[in-house]
Amino acid sequence: MEEIVQLDKELFLILNGLGTTSWDGFWMFVTDKWGSIPFYLLLLVLSIKQLGWKKTGILLVGIAFLITVTDQLGNFFKYGIGRYRPCHDMEVSSLMRLVKHSCGGKFGFFSAHAANSMALASYFSYILGMQVKWLSGVLFTWAFLVGYSRIYIGVHYPGDVLFGMLLGLFFGWLFARVYVLTVNKTGV
Repeated sequence: MEEIVQLDKELFLILNGLGTTSWDGFWMFVTDKWGSIPFYLLLLVLSIKQLGWKKTGILLVGIAFLITVTDQLGNFFKYGIGRYRPCHDMEVSSLMRLVKHSCGGKFGFFSAHAANSMALASYFSYILGMQVKWLSGVLFTWAFLVGYSRIYIGVHYPGDVLFGMLLGLFFGWLFARVYVLTVNKTGV
């Protein structure tokens, strides 16, 4: 296990070290939850257009539960495992680029940003991907960019991001299945 942790740190230093000040603004925008608002509005409009108001209402309730689950699991893991964020890890903090003004909380396993973005990508792809052909590609590209941004700005190791993405992928699929079953059962 120690070898995997060491490889994760080495990979982090390589990926984080690829950054330059000319790209910092872009990656800060990608990682900022407020920067995604236009994207979320587009998803809302597509949902209403493809599903109608009632199904979109059910979809939004599902999203609220989905994000609550992935976000709170992130907190549970962070404090339960207690792995330091790179910017709090004395072994790598002096060798890395911290793009943010602050490091954030002390612990970083796993990335809730990565989990939440991948959960939404998976959820919407499952529900709308067949009707809006280009949507899945855009959603998963966005989720990967958000995940990488966490490494770029210096607040998560690649393993934190990968685990968060895998967890988000699973929960997005699971909640999408619940959505489909709910819509079919209620006849909405």
